[in-house]
This record gives sequence, structure tokens and C-alpha cells, in this order.
Amino acid sequence: MTEIGSIHIIGGGLAGCEAAWQAARRGVPVTLHEMRPLTGTQAHRTDGLAELVCSNSFRSDDWKANAIGLLHAEMRQCGSIVLTAADAHKVPAGSALAVDRDGFSQEVQKALENDPLITIDREEIRTLPPDNWASTIIATGPLTSAALSHAIKSMTGEQELAFFDAMAPIVHKDSIDFNIAWFQSRYDKGEGADYINCPLTEAQYKDFIDGLLTGEKTEFKEWEKDTPYFEGCLPIEVMAERGPETLRYGPMKPVGLTNPNDPQNKPYAIVQLRQDNALGTLYNMVGFQTKLKYGEQTGLFRKIPGLENAQFARLGGLHRNTFLNSPKLLDDQLRLKAAPGLRFAGQITGVEGYIESAAIGLIAGRFAAAERRGHPIMPPAATTALGALLGHITGGADSKTFQPMNINYGLFPPIELPETFNGKRPRGKDKARARKQAISERALRDIDLWIRAQAAATSQAAQ
Repeated sequence: MTEIGSIHIIGGGLAGCEAAWQAARRGVPVTLHEMRPLTGTQAHRTDGLAELVCSNSFRSDDWKANAIGLLHAEMRQCGSIVLTAADAHKVPAGSALAVDRDGFSQEVQKALENDPLITIDREEIRTLPPDNWASTIIATGPLTSAALSHAIKSMTGEQELAFFDAMAPIVHKDSIDFNIAWFQSRYDKGEGADYINCPLTEAQYKDFIDGLLTGEKTEFKEWEKDTPYFEGCLPIEVMAERGPETLRYGPMKPVGLTNPNDPQNKPYAIVQLRQDNALGTLYNMVGFQTKLKYGEQTGLFRKIPGLENAQFARLGGLHRNTFLNSPKLLDDQLRLKAAPGLRFAGQITGVEGYIESAAIGLIAGRFAAAERRGHPIMPPAATTALGALLGHITGGADSKTFQPMNINYGLFPPIELPETFNGKRPRGKDKARARKQAISERALRDIDLWIRAQAAATSQAAQ
């Protein structure tokens, strides 16, 4: 029996392994519970820890111009085992960080197996943690077992955890053309200007419907096919298949709106975008969840008036997932508000992507270890990639419309544009590059301060 002071981590994916590594680095014993190979999944092919299921790519490694590259850099500064293993087993992929899957998994597993503070327990945890587990992190990802999913649902009071979550695209506000689009709520309800509206003529609407119906769609994976659609969040092309006017009487209805940019012509249909984060930098395309392939989406959605130059923080998607309504259920330390001894990490918290999942595991492991050692730590600043991602899932996102999210620059607080960039005043595309680099430089300074503050607190507690 592991001593009471241990942290129990359920799930041996990237988030669970990263959480275990971070906790052990802080001198706290960990028991990592992984159900494979005793209980398999429909997606995994090995019993290895940190197995990469869908891709071997961790996406861009450019910290100056890409938010995921910035997250890589911050995690390297935090001593991430996931980034250490990735760097050791990288394969050629241009500016992206791609890895040899088997070598990566074996590297992570070897590191954890050789750590004297980490015990790996191959068993399925089917119920909520027993009372003598004072600190637990659930990091079971999108393939959480049915038994544990049921137990989580019974505790959180939420309805379904596992279904085809249908994600609508999210657009950076500053890429929307407000010479065409305008702010207004239907019939001026609420604050009167809660939505951004993009008008379509009859011809534009019919062309849009044709694009939805003929565009190439993604196919479900075999293990996803037995999970039904969530009827309240149907893909937009499924709605269009029910009849060409369905969308015009649904999410694209033009009623209750007046176009101040062209008051004489009533729109035939409207695309509405709703604020998606507290900063007001990201807007969600209402009702536009879709199975269209990414290339089809960008081409079709940029035909919408006002979105011709749209930059997307996230494109639409549809897949089987298991995730919490984290903004409603978790505090800023990733603890379940109803049971503070229980933390969640990884994709189950509502982040998308391998690295984002590992990042939340990193934070959860540090939070739990600091708590066990009696000197809790503050979350990383919202100006960092780690802090921006954490802040989004634990309060920055709207709990009523919460869907999984990748890291992107729209999650960061705004920053003043530098006066010079590459030796001259930034113009055109250089403005966006200058802003991204300034955000990234600020983030790396602030994550260093967070790391130093933790080290100082640990040193003081040891005296």
C-alpha cells in the first residue's frame, strides 16, 4: 500500500506521465495507474506509456511566431519529460517537431520506470478514488473507460461526458472586416450588441449550401462509429442535408437584424459569431460545427462576407471525446470544486492536442506536489502559454459553450505593438509577426519568473 503522502495519477498517456515526472522532480512519491494491457482501448496498439495514437507530430517548434512552439519552449524551461523525449527522438519535419513514435514512448517509459519515486501500477481504476488517496490526478484522456466515465458523471452532475463533440470554428476578431460585418443581437436583446453579424445575399447563401453539401468530409474512425451525434450540436452539413432552407431557419436566420453598412438591403441569411473568451479576442461561428476537412473549411468560410481574410484560432471538428465542462467544474489549481482532493489533467480538461494535454499534466503535477509538500503555488501568469491555456479552461472560456481548444495567441492578454521589428516600423504582415514575437518574448520572461518563484518557495520551506 502506497503511503498516504503519495499522489495517485490515473492514466499513463502524455498528461499522466508528465504529471508524474513533475511531481517526482519535487520529491513527492507517485503511483501511476495505467489500465493497459489488462484493459485495452480501440485506438491504442501497444501497452507503452505515452503512446502516440493519431499522429507523430507535435506541430510547429517556432517559439517566436507560433503559440504551440512557445508552449514547447516553456515546457522545456520547466524540465518536461515529454519535450526531453521528443527532442531525443525527433525526425525530419521542417520547422515542426515530429518524433519516432516507438522511440518516444520507450524513452518516457524508461525515465519513469527508473525513477525511485514513481511506481507504475498496471490496473484499471473503475471507481472514484478511495478516501485514503488524499491527492489524485485523473488524466485518462478521450478514451476514459466506461466505468470511470460513469463514476465521474455521478460526481460532477454533468450529463454526457462521451459523445461526438462538434466544434465550431473560432475566428480572431482582428481579422474580421467590420466594413461588412457589424455588432448586434437579434431584436437588440441582451446587451444589444452581443454578436458579430456577416450578411449573405440569396446567391451567396445558395453557393454556401452547395459548398457544404459537396465539400470533402472527414471519416469517423472505427472506434468512434458507435457513439451517436449530440442532437443539440449537429454538424452544419447534416442540418443542410435536411433541406436547403434549414439553416436559414436555424443558426443562419436573418430576422431581428438591421445592417448599418447597407440598411436598404435586407440580408437573405446571416452568419453570427459570439464572443468565445473573456478577453474578447476570439469569436465562435455560431452553429458552424462541421466534419468538413480543414482545407474545405477555410476556402468555404472565407467566402462569407466579412470573413474573406479570417484567421482561425481553431477550425471545426467532430470526434468522440471525453471532457469536463472545466470552466464550471474546476478551480484555478485544476481541482474539482466539489472534491478538492481530485485534480484533472490532459485532454479530459478540454484542451486539444498532445502538447496541450502534456502541458496541463505538467501544471497539475506541480500543483499537486506543492500542495503535498505544504507550500501551494500560484498558477503561471496569464501572459505565459501555460497560464493562458490554464486560464482558458478554468474560467476564461464561457462554460455554456465550452469546447476543447488548442493553444493560440488569441488566449493571451493583448500587448502593445513594438515600435520597430527587424529594424523598421512594422507594417502589413510584419505587424502580426511583431505582435506574436513580443507576446512570446514576454511569455518566456514571465515563465522564468514563475519557475524561480517555485524554487524559492521550495528552498524556504526546506529551511
